[in-house]
Amino acid sequence: MKKNIQTVSADVPDWSRESVTPGRYEPWKRLIRTIRQYQTNQGRLTKLTRPLIILRHRFWSVVCGSDIPINAQLGGGVIILHPQGVVIHPDAVVGPNCLILQQVTLGTGPKPGLPRIGGHVDIGAGAKILGGVVIGDHAQIGANAVVLQDIPSGTTAVGIPARIIGNNREPNG
Repeated sequence: MKKNIQTVSADVPDWSRESVTPGRYEPWKRLIRTIRQYQTNQGRLTKLTRPLIILRHRFWSVVCGSDIPINAQLGGGVIILHPQGVVIHPDAVVGPNCLILQQVTLGTGPKPGLPRIGGHVDIGAGAKILGGVVIGDHAQIGANAVVLQDIPSGTTAVGIPARIIGNNREPNG
């Protein structure tokens, strides 16, 4: 029986996915928290608090081994389980409730612009999403895929260059 992958919203962020659990070593959550703190308080930061948040962000970036800028456009509820090698261009847009695994790159490519990732998209380890492509809601990008074209909602893309191999949606009715 096929699992209904659309139980997680593509529109409404599940902030509990990002909440830091006291006593647990989850550095990716602490990295995301510094990004959220900076963005939420950007207009109210003082000469003392701004450098402290930036320093914490740099610390957790080094611990995680990732390059996610402090001004990254990340939707709420994002999960970056193994942040090692994750690179996200500051102008790339990631929708809510996305899952990003290790060694993922979201950056420039042959198509002008930067990636726009929809809601509840799973991006496999080592995937590269390059250029002004749009990934639809509830899509899945396979491990080591190189995405250079738009991927429709609810589909799975794999390969180099990525091609669509299936539809993730449950049949209606």
